[in-house]
Amino acid sequence: MSVIPVAATGAALWPGAETSQVGITPPTSPTSPTPQLGGADGAGGSGDSFANVLGQAVDGLQSTQANADNLGTQAATGSLTNVADYMVAAEEANIQTQLTAAVRNNALQAFQQIMGMQL
Repeated sequence: MSVIPVAATGAALWPGAETSQVGITPPTSPTSPTPQLGGADGAGGSGDSFANVLGQAVDGLQSTQANADNLGTQAATGSLTNVADYMVAAEEANIQTQLTAAVRNNALQAFQQIMGMQL
């Protein structure tokens, strides 16, 4: 079995492709400040409540779905030049919808368990 370096395969498939590692950050020094976890409000010390964070997530989902709908309309009318943009946006909206439904289901299940507890 031969081992082909990643840079060689990347250059062969995509001439002019960058061969450096993207997205890898150097480790932080031991003296760098670290963010404090948890706070008096229980939301990481940022001042946001769980309801606010959840509301912001739903607003983000709505904007992602609106973007996917807009790109879908452009693709249907023929004004979208790159159909891959629509496919990525539609899949992103689908994944966010599934995540939102899973969080809702887990929150509902936890609520039902709490309400079912005997005192």
